[in-house]
Amino acid sequence: MAVPAFAWDEWYEAIGGRSIRIDAVDEYLRLIRQEQQPRFTGDVAPQRRAFPSPEDAAAHLKQKALEFGADIVGICEIELSDVYRGRTVEHSHAIAVGQRMRWREFQVVPSRESAIECLRVYFTLGETVIQLASYIRSLGHSCTVEHPIGDSDLLHIPIGLKAGFGELGRHGSIIHPRLGPLFRMGSVAVTMDLAIDHPIDAGIAKFCDACRACRKYCPANAIPDQRSPSAGKDHLGYDRYVVDTGRCFPYFATHYYCSICLPVCVYNHKEWARDFDGFTTKLFPEVVMKEPPAAVDLSDANHVHVYRRLNRE
Repeated sequence: MAVPAFAWDEWYEAIGGRSIRIDAVDEYLRLIRQEQQPRFTGDVAPQRRAFPSPEDAAAHLKQKALEFGADIVGICEIELSDVYRGRTVEHSHAIAVGQRMRWREFQVVPSRESAIECLRVYFTLGETVIQLASYIRSLGHSCTVEHPIGDSDLLHIPIGLKAGFGELGRHGSIIHPRLGPLFRMGSVAVTMDLAIDHPIDAGIAKFCDACRACRKYCPANAIPDQRSPSAGKDHLGYDRYVVDTGRCFPYFATHYYCSICLPVCVYNHKEWARDFDGFTTKLFPEVVMKEPPAAVDLSDANHVHVYRRLNRE
């Protein structure tokens, strides 16, 4: 039996169970499980289409991903460090896709609206990766859907960093130079001869070292002041910032899936964040910060990825 990519059930059990009930969120989860998961697999065409070069193949698949709804696309080779512990991936490359979330739904955080928006994008981006995988199979190549939410084998953030999506922020999410951190990721794993993208250095990591907005607005006090040398290097050679999951999850799971750290990030480009469809939006969200629950930790180390225990008594 495969090790869970993220031990959701164990984490919820540790805080006394799920307490958030939002009909729209539950409906998106139902659609993902009942309508999307059966389409993760499919038949591979017997004839394999050949491309003139790896660059042509990559450009073609990137264009298709955009047509299927992606806002950003990148390609990287899969390494062992990109795979969840206890899992295996047979393919050589990941086609990473990202889709931005609507700023209008993050005017107040946490909120029902922000929670629903997260799940909406998980669903719509899920459709993107499913359609892209189906298209790749029609070209005669087997592939695997790595859904934005659910039981995936690949770690989305390392894949996104290598695919050139941006740099790792203090809050543990990727910050894209144009989209900021307010987007979600998924991918398709495939074995093809594809030109790859590379990590970018846009000065975002250095910006994060000076900016502490996400830490200041984190009600759970789970975001660190300093980088963690013991956590290893990111793809640009910087020590990583490591969020205290034991502090983060209890707040996340009891306050509309939180997400405060994303819209307060100063790297949200405000010209993009404005809503051009007629909705009136603010340049900075209203942040609701309540007393956090007690921190929790899982006893089974096999189901827990290493994280720092910050500001613990």
